[in-house]
Amino acid sequence: MLTDNDKLRLRRWRNRGFYSERALVTLLKKNGYNAVRIPVSAPSLSPLPDVVARKKNNVFAFEVKNSSYFAYFPKQQIDKLFRFLNEFFPIKKENKYAILAAHLKKKWLFKRVSWKDWENDKILENMRITRSNRGNFKIDKEIDEGL
Repeated sequence: MLTDNDKLRLRRWRNRGFYSERALVTLLKKNGYNAVRIPVSAPSLSPLPDVVARKKNNVFAFEVKNSSYFAYFPKQQIDKLFRFLNEFFPIKKENKYAILAAHLKKKWLFKRVSWKDWENDKILENMRITRSNRGNFKIDKEIDEGL
């Protein structure tokens, strides 16, 4: 049974995630994207990302994690990004991107996951982004430079 203290900690943990999702939407909009947070109150099997964005002819599905040093992204959540892009956007794969977004204190790191890895089942059970990593996706440059 959850104590009042446990409930408070759970609420704070969830609010941290909501804050990062809203902060990402703001950051994307500042960089010329149309972006919206998908408000899902509980984990679900539905293929819904945390944030969806569009810039030019490209669509992005983001899974967002908030942590201080490292963020883990389970394979099931990454799979949901690709299912969402596949099922809801009948455009070429070259214009659809699955992005892992780690909000590590004040630093954002982004990792683009390739369609080839997803199709060949080469996604790890848990992908990890740490503060010492370099992202492979820059929201302020990539689209304008043709990825």
